[in-house]
Amino acid sequence: MAERQERTAPEAVPTRIGQVVMLHHAGDREEARRRLLELWTELGEDGDPVHRCTLAHYLADTQDDPADELAWDLRALTEAEGAGGALAVRALYPSLHLNLAADYMKLDRAEAARVHLRRARGAAGALGDDRYGDGVRAEIRRLEVRLGEGP
Repeated sequence: MAERQERTAPEAVPTRIGQVVMLHHAGDREEARRRLLELWTELGEDGDPVHRCTLAHYLADTQDDPADELAWDLRALTEAEGAGGALAVRALYPSLHLNLAADYMKLDRAEAARVHLRRARGAAGALGDDRYGDGVRAEIRRLEVRLGEGP
């Protein structure tokens, strides 16, 4: 029990998520998915909504099936909404909605994609002037073009 509490201590969770994301980016999608799901279970339903949002956000990226990816991205949005406007989550909203728009595109649901693209655009003001913010804004522009809403 003490080991579980130590592993899911609030300060340990972001580090563990980051380590698994690095594993995923290195190409081990299945192991990353397994470890993220393990952490999801450890946190449980009462876990910190910011951590659960972040986990679901990254779990979506490890899915093979577009419908499963959508389900995890929807979970991430639900957790973000449950975080009560926490600063850590506000900067995630553009990316959360962008991912949902991309999911709906994969599922040939263009109108739902447009709804979330508009929400991503509307939330983009929370992004910083940094590499992350620049990347999300660039992805929004690319999806706008794909959906026929861009320049």
